[in-house]
Amino acid sequence: MAAGKHVENSEYAETVVIGAGQQGCGVAGALQERGRDALVLERAEIGQAWAHERWDSLLIGSGNRSVRFPGWEYEGDDPYGCPSGPELARLLRRYVTERGLRVRQHTPVRQVECPPGASARDDVRFRTHLATGGVVESRNLVAAVGGYAAPRTPTLAADVARAVHQLHSHGYRNPASLPDGAVLVVGAGISGQQIADELADAGRRTFLAVGRHRAWPRRYRGRSIQEWLGALPSLYEEFGAVGGDGGPVLPGLPVTAVRDKRGDLNLGTLAAKGVTLVGSVRAADGHELHLKDNVVAVAEESARSFRRAVDIIDTRVRRQGFAVPQERPAPEVPLAHVADFGERLDLARHGITTIVWCTGFGPDYRILPNHVLDEHGAPVREKGLLGALPGLYYAGLPDGNSIAPVGIEANVENGRSIARLIHVDHVLRSGAPAALLAA
Repeated sequence: MAAGKHVENSEYAETVVIGAGQQGCGVAGALQERGRDALVLERAEIGQAWAHERWDSLLIGSGNRSVRFPGWEYEGDDPYGCPSGPELARLLRRYVTERGLRVRQHTPVRQVECPPGASARDDVRFRTHLATGGVVESRNLVAAVGGYAAPRTPTLAADVARAVHQLHSHGYRNPASLPDGAVLVVGAGISGQQIADELADAGRRTFLAVGRHRAWPRRYRGRSIQEWLGALPSLYEEFGAVGGDGGPVLPGLPVTAVRDKRGDLNLGTLAAKGVTLVGSVRAADGHELHLKDNVVAVAEESARSFRRAVDIIDTRVRRQGFAVPQERPAPEVPLAHVADFGERLDLARHGITTIVWCTGFGPDYRILPNHVLDEHGAPVREKGLLGALPGLYYAGLPDGNSIAPVGIEANVENGRSIARLIHVDHVLRSGAPAALLAA
């Protein structure tokens, strides 16, 4: 069968988008703006991860104002409020319905095939095989499954006593869902800090094993940190992908969502409310965990990153002459209640019956052909969104050391960038050069 020819029992869409989260739906919406066809394939439901795969009280720190899609802006009266995961999923579904986007739910992808010998003029450069049977052929393929698909739990978890209940943050829902007893939360990113904060507020004895992270003020000089990040791109340089033993680790987002909408959430505020900070976990032996003696060092490093963000904002405000209010004293990470813990944590002695591993997620692109992935299974990309094959695009992955393309609101720019390239491809192939000027 010649490349580019349709196979039996197949259907065709100019562009197939895999994943109906905000990034995938953003691409479909941007393509619709240009009159281009797209079919979105979703393994479960629209906004699945937000609606069903995060803890109940999760708050989205970028705020209501960031919940925007191509041609659709936030219109509520609480722009600085932090929506929950289910609320974001409901808004995403409303967008899909109002725009009439073609989204096929409960349709997991089994494998993507690239027909050998497909040329630049072929309609079919990808065949997407569905787990439910059938094939969708397309000229373009957009992988919008993101970089946070596969929960990561360290191998040392297998060395913890079996009597200790263990789960990844992916499986955590609320304090009442855990066995009685104290809880150890491992990891100081968004999930680790929010979950530790919730457990402490629920009256649970809570321990938090720290790890390297960046702390940011929730608001500064009258604006949210997300607004400053949008206005001052140099702030994004403070984010960066950190190398890990298994390859690149995707950078985390600012920890800024606080349930009472006041103050900041960081190691200092957690310690002040009674959370016991312990060092990074190095190894496990039954009921004993071996730790790095690094609580103060980690807290001080996060405090420096916090001050660095404040200094960058102050410098740019001064240089640009922005008329924004002064804030004195400037916010900072309080370190008064932070102290080193030592190198051992006896789970039984401290009554710890549960460990919640907030150790992040990794990308999962195993549905794609091996030759478009690197040795770690991560996409081989050019300039963030371009894949290793013509017509292959990625939405929602960091670009180099910048995490800007990962943010919720970034789906608009990501989607329109991809839609523009697909439109240009169509115009050039159709021989209508005048239309290229509108691209």
